Amino acid sequence: MVKAVKGVLIECDPSIKAIILKIDSESNEYIVEDLDDYALVIKESQLPRLKEKLEEVGVVILGGEGGWKADVVVV
Repeated sequence: MVKAVKGVLIECDPSIKAIILKIDSESNEYIVEDLDDYALVIKESQLPRLKEKLEEVGVVILGGEGGWKADVVVV
């Protein structure tokens, strides 16, 4: 039987995508589908946790309801 998973389309720079792929490789609980060099589908239920993980590694999340933008901050 097919199981549906509610997802969110994330479009980002390849550098941010590489960070997301690295985070997901540890537990495989965030990414539903890797679409191309700039896009991923993330499990909607895991989006807040993914944002926290990105902030832990120095990625600043900007935005709100209409979407978000991620920038890498080098310290």
